[in-house]
Amino acid sequence: MFLFRKYKTAILIAAVLIVSLSFVFYGLRYGSERIFLKKIVMEIASPVQGALDYAVKSIRDAWLRYIFLVGIQEENKNLRKKIGELEATINTYKEGYLEAQRLRKILAVENESNHTFVCARVIGKELGSLSRTLLINKGSSDGLRTGMPVLAPPGLIGRLTDVSWHYSKVLLLIDENSNMDAVVQRNRTQGIISGAGPEGMILKYVPQTQDVQKGDVIVSSGIGGIFPAGLMVGLVHDVDRKNTGLFLKISVLPFTDLSKLEEVLVLTSAAQEIH
Repeated sequence: MFLFRKYKTAILIAAVLIVSLSFVFYGLRYGSERIFLKKIVMEIASPVQGALDYAVKSIRDAWLRYIFLVGIQEENKNLRKKIGELEATINTYKEGYLEAQRLRKILAVENESNHTFVCARVIGKELGSLSRTLLINKGSSDGLRTGMPVLAPPGLIGRLTDVSWHYSKVLLLIDENSNMDAVVQRNRTQGIISGAGPEGMILKYVPQTQDVQKGDVIVSSGIGGIFPAGLMVGLVHDVDRKNTGLFLKISVLPFTDLSKLEEVLVLTSAAQEIH
């Protein structure tokens, strides 16, 4: 039964051919007196033959459609592959363009200042609750040493705390262990910038009587000799005058999104101070 279902069309074609050949042979053997019988055979066989021809044509057309669809599927597969390759190429060009834009900003800082810099790539970040540091791919073999300021256009972001031959660690200004002398650029009000973790930085020890406003630019004071004077540090985000203490509570945000840093500049020497 299984074989009959599987080869049903072939069996029917073979049966019709056998019957047709049998009648033809019979007619040839017994002569023209069998013409009436031949007509009956023709009347019976013709519709069956037509049905079989239609079935064969349907099978052939179905096979051709299958071959066509297989070709279309393969063509679509190749097109999807080419689209993927083009998207990868476009993404590579896009990354190159974005990197060129970042490097252009870095080169602008180098060209517009009197300092000497070493450009480094960020290869690691530690932005946890207790530590805010970066790892860069330059070290003492590139002329770096502990304490050197680190910038990301347009401003200062930290300093080197650990230096090996080919790698260095950067302590960011937002780290709670970071402190530096700073001034309000507009009126030279002095204070101490301390890291406040995810909240950015705090400008400490500014008396309540001082004029500090939201949007004021904070720059390095140059006191202490670690950071040259005039390096941009951040913008005043909020000034709280409601506390009853002696000093203002001033929050400061860095100019650069530190979570997105990819390249930095290490200031290796200063020919003269920035004013």
